[in-house]
Amino acid sequence: MQPKKKAITAAVTGSALGVAGLAWLAVPASAGEAPTLPQISAEDLVSSVLSTQTPALDGTVKVDNNLGLPTTSLPGGMQLNVDSAHVFNDGAGNGKISIQQGNADTTIVRNDHTIWTYSSKDNSATKVTVPSGVATQKAPEGISSDPTAAAKQLMDKVRQSSTVSVEGTARVAGRAAYELVLTPKPTERTLLREVRVAVDAEKRVPLRLAVMTYGSADPALQIAFSDVEFTPQPASEFQFTPPQGAKVTEKQAQSQPQNAAKPDVTTVGDGWDTVLVGKATPQAMAPQQGKNGRQVDPKALLGQFGKRVTGAFGSGYVITTNAATALITDDGRFAIGAVPQQVLIDALGTK
Repeated sequence: MQPKKKAITAAVTGSALGVAGLAWLAVPASAGEAPTLPQISAEDLVSSVLSTQTPALDGTVKVDNNLGLPTTSLPGGMQLNVDSAHVFNDGAGNGKISIQQGNADTTIVRNDHTIWTYSSKDNSATKVTVPSGVATQKAPEGISSDPTAAAKQLMDKVRQSSTVSVEGTARVAGRAAYELVLTPKPTERTLLREVRVAVDAEKRVPLRLAVMTYGSADPALQIAFSDVEFTPQPASEFQFTPPQGAKVTEKQAQSQPQNAAKPDVTTVGDGWDTVLVGKATPQAMAPQQGKNGRQVDPKALLGQFGKRVTGAFGSGYVITTNAATALITDDGRFAIGAVPQQVLIDALGTK
């Protein structure tokens, strides 16, 4: 079966799972007889994953997304049509990811204090220099070139609110792996049934992440290597030179001043029932001209894909799938998470 190639909204995916960036990775595991491996406790396996630095690698990942959310109707969302991605890591913090999106591709390279982002669609490149004083801070959203980071962040975020177990073994990209399963505790209000992480038995890095929902045997989102080699990578792989004629923009990353205005997006709750709450700009909700020249009205799209709702929050539209729920009010406020509708209403009340 070929992986389904659908749009993923990074904002929705990140809030629903409590971690940004899941949209970059994924494909069904390669077939093969389950390997025989030494027994290991769930706690020891989780600890080894979280304490292991990602080694040097060269791998291919693809996206199998069945979240089912109409991304064009979600204000503030970043749409990513990811067909496949090629990932490199040198094991020392430098990385590269090339993302294929139809006939275009995006390349992101991090080398020490320099981050390049290049889009072949418009032949443009952005160079960001990260000064030593802020080099250890979180990298700008979307530039991670380590495909195992998403699973690690997810495990770290939800393990305290989960029942964790090891359920057999598997082969992913030809490598032997343990099947680690995280199930939400009964106190968690979530639409997700469990998250399964295939952990490389030798390297102790995640090879596959599958998000499962109730009522379906198929993952709502599956993230895995289709092939991977844990081998040293040449330094030249992490050097980038813009193609001839490319429009280059240079920026310098800076620490956020204490008095700087913070984005109007926050998270409410933690663990499995984390909700992303914010407010779209008036421009995001206003009619816009689409790529085909036609007028696009976000509010009209909400009426097409969503269900009209009213409550203490006011009035708006709710969009529901088996994996996530989004509530967008008429005045542009929104709440998104892998939770029932009432959890979003509660979250809006805390904004």
